[in-house]
Amino acid sequence: MQNILIAISSILAFISYIVYIVAILKGEAKPHRTTRFVLVLITSLATASLFAQGSIVTIWLSGVFTFGCIIIFLLSLKFGMGGVAKTDILCLILSLSGIIIWKITSNPMYGLFASIAADLAAQIPMLIKTYRFPKTEVWTFYSLDVLASIFSLLALQRWTIQEFAYPLYIILIDSATILLILRPNIKQHKIAK
Repeated sequence: MQNILIAISSILAFISYIVYIVAILKGEAKPHRTTRFVLVLITSLATASLFAQGSIVTIWLSGVFTFGCIIIFLLSLKFGMGGVAKTDILCLILSLSGIIIWKITSNPMYGLFASIAADLAAQIPMLIKTYRFPKTEVWTFYSLDVLASIFSLLALQRWTIQEFAYPLYIILIDSATILLILRPNIKQHKIAK
C-alpha cells in the first residue's frame, strides 16, 4: 500500500507541473522569477542528497519536483514576473542563507527546518505577487501539490517530525496560495449574497 501511495503522490506532482506549464504557455500564469530560482536550488540539492543517500523511493518525488522547477524557472525568464524588487532581493538572500545553513549543518533536524525556512523565504515574493495579482497563478497547480503531499503523508509508516514536516509545510503554504488566488472570487461571492 505504501508504494501505491508514493506512486500516486509522484504522479499528482508530475501532473501539477504539466498543468502549470500549460497555464504559463497559455498566459494564465506568470511565475515569480526569484521564487522559482530558489526552488530550483532547493529541489536540486534535495534530489542530489537523496541520490547520495541511495534513496530509491523518495528520490522519484524529489526528482519530479526538480525537473518541474527547472522547466518553470526557465519559462519564468520569458513569461514570469518579478525578481528585482528590494523585497525579492531580501527574500533571495534569506532563502540562500537558509540553504547554506541546511548544507553546512550536521544536524538533520536543523537542515530540515533550514530548508523549510529557505523555501518559505523564497515563497514570500510569490505570495505578495499573488495577493496583488491573483490571476497570475492557477489554483489547480497548487491543489494537485496539496493532494500529492496528503498522499505522501498517508504513505508514512513512522510519524516523526522529520517525516511529516515538509509535506505538512507544502500543504499549508500551497493552501495559503490557493486562498490568495481564489480570494477575489470569494469576495465577489460574498458581495453577491
